[in-house]
Amino acid sequence: MKLRTTQSTVITTHREAGADVNPPTVVGVAAIAVENPLAGRGSAADLGEMEALGAEAAAYLVTACLAVLASAGVRPEDVRGYGKAAIVGTDGDREHTAAILHPRFGAPVRAAIGGGADIIPGTKAVAGPGTSIALPIGNKDDRWVFDDMDAVTVSIPDAPRSDEVVIALALSAGGRPNARTRKPS
Repeated sequence: MKLRTTQSTVITTHREAGADVNPPTVVGVAAIAVENPLAGRGSAADLGEMEALGAEAAAYLVTACLAVLASAGVRPEDVRGYGKAAIVGTDGDREHTAAILHPRFGAPVRAAIGGGADIIPGTKAVAGPGTSIALPIGNKDDRWVFDDMDAVTVSIPDAPRSDEVVIALALSAGGRPNARTRKPS
């Protein structure tokens, strides 16, 4: 993985809509800009290199997310939700993001947080530097837990360059701030 830049942050929400959030909700987010090894090659049939990049990126990102969560007192076993996204630069192919995010991305994330029975929701785009992308967040074990359905937006100001991919991961603890939407009975 040819890493150019990284960013990570923790978002802690203490108040939402004028009401205290107790306990505060916490989301760790990490994003990287890496070289796209298939940039400029058109519709490549073999995406194995991108799948391997996905596994390597996931291991890096989950470590970064867990580090920022630890700074807020959140342990890996406290993670309830997760989400992912990728933006490929304009010399790439949207399918590059699918190869990164789907076949091998989940295993390193699940291993680091102690499981996760449900899919890691994700989004994909082809775009240029500074593009933001929303990472949908869902419960790691049951996609129908409404309280954990949320999203966070990520942007790296100078990425992706045309020959890069931005890859991002979000891990959440506590769900949506003051969640109160329920399934109909």
